[in-house]
Amino acid sequence: MSAMDEYLASFEGETGYLNWAAFGPLSPAVRAATQDAVDVLGGFRPQEHLSVVGRVDGAVAGLARLLGVPGAEVVLRPSSTDALQHALYGLSGAVVAARGEFPSISLTLQRASDASGGALTPRWIDPADGWVTTDAVAQALDGDVTAVAVSHVDYRTGHRADLPALRELIGPDRLLIVDAVQSFGVVDEDWRAADVIAGHGYKWLRAGRGTGFARFSDHARERVRPVLSGVTGIAADRPFTGEVPAPASDARAYTASVPDHLAAARLNAAVDELRGAGVAEVARRVTANADEMVAAAQRHGIRIITPTDPRSRAGIVSLVSDDPEGLGRALADAGLSATVRGGAVRVAAHAGTSTETLRMLDDALAASGRRRSA
Repeated sequence: MSAMDEYLASFEGETGYLNWAAFGPLSPAVRAATQDAVDVLGGFRPQEHLSVVGRVDGAVAGLARLLGVPGAEVVLRPSSTDALQHALYGLSGAVVAARGEFPSISLTLQRASDASGGALTPRWIDPADGWVTTDAVAQALDGDVTAVAVSHVDYRTGHRADLPALRELIGPDRLLIVDAVQSFGVVDEDWRAADVIAGHGYKWLRAGRGTGFARFSDHARERVRPVLSGVTGIAADRPFTGEVPAPASDARAYTASVPDHLAAARLNAAVDELRGAGVAEVARRVTANADEMVAAAQRHGIRIITPTDPRSRAGIVSLVSDDPEGLGRALADAGLSATVRGGAVRVAAHAGTSTETLRMLDDALAASGRRRSA
């Protein structure tokens, strides 16, 4: 059995599950790694504890390889919001962001601005369809803008931002800050286009809560002050007395304390599993499954607010209905898990989403279409 076959087999029992954009049930490999780590940390042998502590380095190294960046630029964080707080609270100037962004960006940016004494200001945009494109960002750029903050894949519409195009638009001096929660692991992307990447493993990586991570490039570390730095973020290897040490010279500057070792064990297992399967092949299968969901909506006259071009989306498809709550109930009655939010029904497929699940969605949308035309 190939690594991809093993990866797909790990989705056994997913029939009807189209809620990956909300939560990814823990994979068998993650569950096994968790139990192993719990057993070790439940013992009284410090040398054995170190085998679990070492999962932090393993997770960081695996993430760095997937991101295509040096390990010194990657740190583990409790959540993606935590990572974005480190980035935005340490900035000054104007930051371009869409008002409709997930609160991890919009709320954090506003709170950072409130606390900055006028040094940081949001530059809000309201792009058509909620899609953050280069055209929408270009209209907001001027000499005061120091950064652009964007979700790589929008949680509401499923629109995928073009990171290389945004990078080219804003130039080398401004920072590109990216929330990758809805894309990392299921999109084959050149992540080096972004200066700051905030991710989390509890959705598409199937690693559970507490598995956040961040990348801070050299350029980001030159521009982002480590104002929320803690004891693990200093240029010293042990507790100190007297003069406070300078911040660490690498991404550790944006950490506050020792990572959760159980969370690191889960993330390490998930990253190893993903690297074995291969991001490119996972992304191909996610795209194919999203294609099927788009086609089903089009067949049955259900409007979508997700781009039809596969290059502009990932695994999320948002269905628009005059009665979204009713459509959500219809999908639930058909045995499907989805999210009703903001006037749309969000369905999200992973690489291991089965043909049976996609058939169930097609049947449920066909029945919905018949009811509307009756």
